[in-house]
Amino acid sequence: MKKMTVFTALLVALVLLFCSCSFADAPVQSEGIVIPVMKPTAFEIPRNEATEFVRDMKAGWNLGNTFDAYDDIGWFEGTGADMEIAWVKTKTTSYLIETIHEAGFNTMRLPVSWHNHVDGQYRIDPVWMSRVREVADYALSRGMYVIVNIHHDDGEKWIFPDSAHYENSAAYLKTVWLQIADAFADCDQHLIMEALNEPRLVGTPYEWSLDLNDPSCQDAANCINRLNQLFVDTVRSTGGNNADRFLMVSGYTAGPWHETDPSFVVPKDTVKDRLIISAHAYSPYSFTLQENSGDTVFTLDSGSKDKQDEINGVLDSLYWTFVARGIPVVMGEFGSSDRNGNLQDRVNYTAWYIASASARGIPCIIWDNHVFEGNGDAFGLIDRNTCKWVHPDIVLAMIANATLSH
Repeated sequence: MKKMTVFTALLVALVLLFCSCSFADAPVQSEGIVIPVMKPTAFEIPRNEATEFVRDMKAGWNLGNTFDAYDDIGWFEGTGADMEIAWVKTKTTSYLIETIHEAGFNTMRLPVSWHNHVDGQYRIDPVWMSRVREVADYALSRGMYVIVNIHHDDGEKWIFPDSAHYENSAAYLKTVWLQIADAFADCDQHLIMEALNEPRLVGTPYEWSLDLNDPSCQDAANCINRLNQLFVDTVRSTGGNNADRFLMVSGYTAGPWHETDPSFVVPKDTVKDRLIISAHAYSPYSFTLQENSGDTVFTLDSGSKDKQDEINGVLDSLYWTFVARGIPVVMGEFGSSDRNGNLQDRVNYTAWYIASASARGIPCIIWDNHVFEGNGDAFGLIDRNTCKWVHPDIVLAMIANATLSH
């Protein structure tokens, strides 16, 4: 046999190295679990740059309870960027994001709380900003879309949507967004900026339910409209790629029932077809999120028609208010908490929800908080320490039904 040339030997070595590399594990269907594939009638979606843009976002995943972690009472012993592990006890790795992407997710929402990382002039700790950018790049480098936002900066010291606190809220929002916009200025359109997570009157009787017959609620809705406009104007003022970047805005609590009310006003923009409405809907609440709920069943027959109708009602309101007018909607959060092992019901729910949203041109981003047991907040899908799927069937149901065809 002829001796190997240096080139041949190097080539063989590279092949052996390639073959020995570990790749992200794909979700594997569990024995006995059925992955439904729904075929609802597709709604007409007006074609413009914005609706085509969200169509390519397809299915999304939230890096929850990570950079959105915060400490307002001094219990966390770490400092600076250590806050990333305060709630989930593990750092985010590039391999985790590879696993998410390989499973079929094309979008990652990166919720971020900033108020533990600013000084008295709202200047952001550069170490924190650098780490947020690093994790965003894990997804951006793989061609994924990434949504960065202001998440849990709620309260009178930061953002509180009433006239009495508007001046301070506006100063905080503008200062923080100027810095975020600068830090991500070189990113292409795969980087999306979301103004606020679930703006609301925290700690009041109206925190989660807006009564527009009450003057304080009318004031809150108006202040959120003003803050959304300030966000758009602030990001646009930084120029470069931010001059026409896609931006997401939400109404009170990001609730569809608030956003489809006339009190919510879509901001004016200097660029056409660059705004996206961000909505959150854990519907039906008794099945998805309510603590200690005995509601564990979601079937695809008439036995769960009321739940199916509730989901479709929420999506219909968003479709007719926005999507049908050429204004895209992204369901930034949805999901169902584990109810003592009701996996098939959660799979059914996911299939119904995603198929119904996709038919209306609404991509969805599932909430994953790395919690796998509890009374109403167990939304974990993947073990971030091992990068192994704990509930692969929910992922399979989501990807199989996220068609977003026009």
